Amino acid sequence: MKALTWQGKRDVRVEDVPDPRIEEPTDAILRITSTAICGSDLHLYEVLGPYLKPGDVLGHEPMGIAEEVGPGVTRLKVGDRVVVPFNISCGSCWMCARQLYAQCETTQVTSEGKGAALFGYTSLYGSVPGGQAEYLRVPQAQFGPIKVPETGPDERWLYLSDILPTAWQAVKYADTPRGGTLAVFGLGPVGQFCARIGRHLGADRVIGLDLVPERLEMARRHGIEVLDVSALDDVPGALIDLVDGRGPDAVIDAVGMEAHGAPLGKVAQTAAGLLPDKVAQTMTDKAGVDRLVVLYAAVKAVRRGGTVSVSGVYGGERDPMPLVEMFDRGIQLRMGQCHVKRWVDEIMPLLAGDDDPLGVEDLRTHRLPLEQAPQAYEMFQKKQDGCVKVVLAP
Repeated sequence: MKALTWQGKRDVRVEDVPDPRIEEPTDAILRITSTAICGSDLHLYEVLGPYLKPGDVLGHEPMGIAEEVGPGVTRLKVGDRVVVPFNISCGSCWMCARQLYAQCETTQVTSEGKGAALFGYTSLYGSVPGGQAEYLRVPQAQFGPIKVPETGPDERWLYLSDILPTAWQAVKYADTPRGGTLAVFGLGPVGQFCARIGRHLGADRVIGLDLVPERLEMARRHGIEVLDVSALDDVPGALIDLVDGRGPDAVIDAVGMEAHGAPLGKVAQTAAGLLPDKVAQTMTDKAGVDRLVVLYAAVKAVRRGGTVSVSGVYGGERDPMPLVEMFDRGIQLRMGQCHVKRWVDEIMPLLAGDDDPLGVEDLRTHRLPLEQAPQAYEMFQKKQDGCVKVVLAP
């Protein structure tokens, strides 16, 4: 089959790889109909290369048709249309019983000290072949795959794999009081959904911050106030002034480790990328730092007693945080990988009707064949051609 493989820093290629097969009774094989590029995939393209090896198959936002199911899978049948959550969970362990699916004890990558295995996401999370391919082996298929209706375009359902529940969790964690104000740093795909969900769940004001014109315009289309951070000298100060001189009740960081405007962090990440993989892994594990400009701004902008919710991916072990300010101002901080299936029952009714209240069919800007995935990665990373979200068609 054809699949997108990692070959090196900023080097991904579509190659022929072996077809997946049933390996465990709880496996299923999916024929992929749509698979998206996530902002987290760009970390593999750049920063997390030391944890990949040439030939690794990428991608963790897939959906398609069940082609084969193992004897231990009774809730799916051949022909079912399903979306696959990016984290692999069993549904029955101690963590899963508490809906902490991203910490599933059956698939935890304990050798690396990490949580549940992820599709297409480095040796840290199990080196499980990903879904930017024609076919995908789905472990723990007795629980993971989400059955969706046969009607409607793929984009109506595809984002259940990751970014829609990730945004839902970020907003739930932010816990904006009804009638309050939510600020969202970063209007990429997750940030777009955070802003829309924030309004849907009762925030009176939602303010989105970014510097990419197409992202700002997309947010405006959905009734979101926007701030172009490239025009601001003091982003936290501007937010505080905009919200009663006090600041937003809650702030979501939907950017993460590769934020713009953090030159020292970028230097550290670039330097680590020049080292041999084993050395780079050790450095990252023991002394890694992130670009924290957005997280710092979120902490400084939120009102006293407010909440900062982090959905953007961070990976540093030695990130300095302004704890004295956080403690003095009584700030709550919540974060973590999304527990996808925890939120599906709440989200699904919003996708099933014709009104599309979350605007899921107004996110994808590019749909391209799988063969053009290398060009799509470059376009997405460089924010070219108005790119906000890419969906690939195998």
